This record gives sequence, structure tokens and C-alpha cells, in this order.
Amino acid sequence: MRTVLHKAENRGFANHGWLQANHSFSFANYFDKDKVQFGALRVLNDDVIAPKMGFGTHPHDNMEIITIPLSGVLKHRDNMHQNWQQVLPGEVQVMSAGTGVQHSEINGSPKEHLSLFQIWIIPNKQNVEPRYGQKTFPEAARKNKLQTLVTSIDEIHEESLKIHQDAIISRIDLDEGKTFEYQLKSKNHGVYLMTIFGKVTVENQNLEARDAMGISETELFSITANQDSGLLFIEVPMK
Repeated sequence: MRTVLHKAENRGFANHGWLQANHSFSFANYFDKDKVQFGALRVLNDDVIAPKMGFGTHPHDNMEIITIPLSGVLKHRDNMHQNWQQVLPGEVQVMSAGTGVQHSEINGSPKEHLSLFQIWIIPNKQNVEPRYGQKTFPEAARKNKLQTLVTSIDEIHEESLKIHQDAIISRIDLDEGKTFEYQLKSKNHGVYLMTIFGKVTVENQNLEARDAMGISETELFSITANQDSGLLFIEVPMK
């Protein structure tokens, strides 16, 4: 088993006033040669956006973009939709940028801050037709069991959103004292594990809120919750 530990306090950080951004990997003005990507996972940003603020219209291409709101109200608009799309906590949004999209993302609340994860995964197909997806994933469905959010468009898994990559994004909420074994899909995959909240032990390594660990070259690994905890798994090809 190969592991890499990314402590929360060692992430890249940018304070733009209206945006507080934590970068697990090199992004914008933050660069760390040892944190460029984890396999096909290129970006994991942990953002807090002030009320009524956000990102104006900007382009993307040939990237799979997944957004997971944690609190507040996200509003999204792109050139595939004329109207704003509201994305709430408990929902997940995916966008295959493909040949190119223009989109905007703003905090849809006049009073509350918006907290979200944004994930970029390098696709396994270039210049595909852009597409958008959004789905609700009930909190109760990940209580002490794995809840799959995103899978490959080439797989039959009707309950998940789809992207152009052999990747799996999932969540679990573990009660204190519970142990869970994560089984990887392939020996060529790795898993980037983010502790959303709580405290866990992963293969004798203690992780606290927003700590992360990249795990590869193994078939499975074990997690024990030292208190009630929420975990995000991003499983991707390593080559």
C-alpha cells in the first residue's frame, strides 16, 4: 500500500475577501510540485463564498467538474441553460466541459455563506459534447454505508451521476466506533479520501476534519470512526 498524507493546514489558501479558498492541489496562484494531482484527480477545492458573490461567466473545456454544496445555496448558469439552476446541500452537480462551456456560479443567498467542494477530474475522452447533470442524494442513505454519487458514463449504475472517466465518487457518514472497509474497483486505481467532519483512523493514521489521504497500490483499506464522521472518497485511475 502506498499512502500520501495531506493535512488540512498544509493546503494552499487564498483569501479574496468574498472567497476563502483551500486548494488540495496546485490551482491558480498556488503551486506545489508535490501536489499537482492524484492520478486523474486534478482539483479538490474547499470554498466558502460570501452572500450574493461568486464567479462570473468563464470557460472550461475537456474537464469533468463535480460540485458538492455543503451549506448555503449555489446558483449555476451555463450556455446549455438559459435559467439559473439552484443546487442545494444534499445535491451533487456534474458538468462535462468537453468541447467547451461557459458558466457562472454564485452564492444564491443574500445572507448566508456558501460552502462547497469543487472537484476536477481529467476525462478519458477528449472533445465530447458538453453535458450537465444534477441529483439529490439523501443523507440517510449514507448512514454507516457507502453512497455512490458519481460513476463512469460507460457503466450501468442508474442511481449515480455520470462523467467521462473510470472514476467513482462516494460518501459515507460513520457513527463513532464504526469500522468500514473500502474495496477499490481496480488495482490500477487509487482513492483520495477527505474527512469532511469528525475524526477517523485510516490504516493507523489519524485524520481530523479536512485532512486527506491518497491511498493506492492496494485492494482495500480500513477506516475507524473515532467520533461521528463524514468522509468523501474520490477513486480514480492512477495512470
